[in-house]
Amino acid sequence: MPETGRPTWPKTLRFAITALLVTLAAALIPQAASAQDISTLAVAHKSPFNCGKTFYANNWTPGHSPSGALDWQDYGGDDINGETVRATASGTAYFYDAGSTSYGKWIEVRHSDGTRTRYAHLATMARSAGGSMSVNQGTTIGTVGSTGGSNAPHLHYEQRTSTGAMDTSPTVDGVTVSLGQKKAITSTNACGGNPYTPEEVCGSGYSVIDSAGLIGGSTYLLYNSGDGYNCVVTLKTTNLGTSTSMSAFLEPEGESRTTDSGSYGYYAGPVKRHAAGQCVKWGGSIGTSTYTSPFEHCG
Repeated sequence: MPETGRPTWPKTLRFAITALLVTLAAALIPQAASAQDISTLAVAHKSPFNCGKTFYANNWTPGHSPSGALDWQDYGGDDINGETVRATASGTAYFYDAGSTSYGKWIEVRHSDGTRTRYAHLATMARSAGGSMSVNQGTTIGTVGSTGGSNAPHLHYEQRTSTGAMDTSPTVDGVTVSLGQKKAITSTNACGGNPYTPEEVCGSGYSVIDSAGLIGGSTYLLYNSGDGYNCVVTLKTTNLGTSTSMSAFLEPEGESRTTDSGSYGYYAGPVKRHAAGQCVKWGGSIGTSTYTSPFEHCG
């Protein structure tokens, strides 16, 4: 018997109202993302080294700080010291220098999905500390060293979530390296692209100290500490092997500018000038995309 003062409803109407409320609740409550949804948002990372290079990726435990970071080290007699370091995915690179402690010279690349990668103990960086630059997957950002709290040359590498948390089982080139594992990984980064590197074009003894992105490639400034020469080269990443209007130039402060320009399939330059202790202006072009630096790198 119904309670006094409480209205009764036909059973069919009660069922209809309940169904409507369930439908509205389902529409208003956010649904959890499926594993497939998450995977489509994830950035796919390649090894941070030149195409074909093989090095050990060590996910030390316990005792490695932060836990989940990879230490890249020599493999099969290949010395990692001075090895070119490339962005494992596209984004914006930020450059830092912690001096003789912690990471030493290090870079953080912030990716389009909010995740981040870090590269530490570098010998050289493509920008000075405090600088930043847009990078593609495979862009040269530095070289392996042993700066900061490091006792031997290696690359300290981290993958972090958009909240800054460590991914303790990072994946590079399709290989997942979980805590406690050590795996040899061969890089496919920058494969099938320009077969030349700035170091190869400029020659032995030169290291990249700066770079600037262009539409269709990048222009690079290198320095040889042994003889005090700078070198500039502009490399293409698209239309490889097809003649394109390109240039590279270098101008020590107070002196004339030297330029190499023409229609090239892979690169313009190298342009070399002695500039020890001098500021230099440098840059290049690919088609209508150009870059000209201020006078800088005065050491």
